[in-house]
Amino acid sequence: MIPGKLQEILALFQGVTESERREILMGLAGSAKNWEPRREDFCINEVRKDAECSDAAGIHLKRVGFGLTVRISLGPEAQTLTRAMAASFCRGLDGCTAQEIIQVPDEVVTELAGVELVRQRSRTAHYLLRRMKEAAAKLAPQD
Repeated sequence: MIPGKLQEILALFQGVTESERREILMGLAGSAKNWEPRREDFCINEVRKDAECSDAAGIHLKRVGFGLTVRISLGPEAQTLTRAMAASFCRGLDGCTAQEIIQVPDEVVTELAGVELVRQRSRTAHYLLRRMKEAAAKLAPQD
C-alpha cells in the first residue's frame, strides 16, 4: 500500500528517461532543506551516522491528530540521492499514520531512484526508508 501523496511523487517518474529521472531527483534534492525539523518538539528524534549513509541522518516524527509529521535532517556530506530520497519520503509520507509508513513497500525506492542508481547506491537508497519505518513502528502501538 502506497499513500496518495507518495503515489503522486511516483507518478512523476513514470515513463521518464534516466536523464529526466536524474533531473527530477536533483530538484527533489534541492528541496530537502524544506523538510528539516524546525523549532518543534518531536516524539522521535533519532540522529545517527550509520555505515549505509555518508553522513549523519536524523529521523524526526511527531503525532498530529491521527497522522505523523515527518521530518529528516541530513549532515552536510549527504549525497544528492540521499537528499532526494529524504525530500520524497517526507513529502510523500507527511500526515500518514505510523501503520501506513510501515507498510510502504521497499520497491518504492527503485521506483523513485531507478534501477541504475539503486544498483550504484542501494544501501543509501534503502537506508532512509528503513530508518523511517523503524521510527514509525515505535509509534504504531498508539494507532
